[in-house]
Amino acid sequence: MTITSHFIDADGIRTHYLESGTGPVLVLVHGGGAGADSWGNWKECIPHFAKRFRVIAPDMVGFGRTDKPSPDEYQYDQPGRGRHLLAFLKAMGIDKAALVGNSMGGATAISVTLADPDRVSKLVLMGSAGLPIPEKPSAHLLHNLNYDFTLDGMRRVIGGLTAPGFVPSDEMVQYRYDIVDPPAARAALAAINGWTRKGTLNFAEDDLRTIKHPVLVVNGKQDGVSTLPRAYRFLELFENSWGYIVPNCGHWAMIEAREDFCAAVDHFLDLGV
Repeated sequence: MTITSHFIDADGIRTHYLESGTGPVLVLVHGGGAGADSWGNWKECIPHFAKRFRVIAPDMVGFGRTDKPSPDEYQYDQPGRGRHLLAFLKAMGIDKAALVGNSMGGATAISVTLADPDRVSKLVLMGSAGLPIPEKPSAHLLHNLNYDFTLDGMRRVIGGLTAPGFVPSDEMVQYRYDIVDPPAARAALAAINGWTRKGTLNFAEDDLRTIKHPVLVVNGKQDGVSTLPRAYRFLELFENSWGYIVPNCGHWAMIEAREDFCAAVDHFLDLGV
């Protein structure tokens, strides 16, 4: 299955995205860890979903090959990421799509759903941000927030995002290290982490209750970043929600348990709801 790479202007941001397949649109939104981008998060999932969907996976602003405006001129908070993703969907001419978001990408998918609910058909939140649970950053998340731009630091980031026993390949570590090493990427990540510490990833619970779309909440049982109590609270707040808990899995179900994750998403997307 061919995966092609493209750029498009989204509200003044030169935005990189991957695309594959034909059919209903499925948008995959990566997480916000150091070195995250659409390829690193989704390269193993795209060929699976592209058998049935037109799969589109953008790099969020400040990540991957998408523009990284100076933090002196651009505010890297969660509302800004939501506006950028919505501008991307409009620029792409996507009137309706199912959104799949991991971590910060989940919060960004929520932002779009709240801002333009008619553009979203279904929502998959995997290890999603969006609620202040736990109340303080966990030790797992601090590996990312305190990333020191070294290879050993990147290994600590990955260790914090995965279940015990996950061993990243040298290629994975080097790829994520390289993509966040340029000065503009470093500055963007520092600004993103600064806004994350201020709590801009979180939504008011009353706002989340307004989402009536079908929502699948996926969480790794050993996720130390987005813990099970957060997943359970999402299920309480979203009226039409399903939950899927993946054993022996941390924050990266799409990587740590790819077949299990893809099967759960397939089943959810097939539901006539």
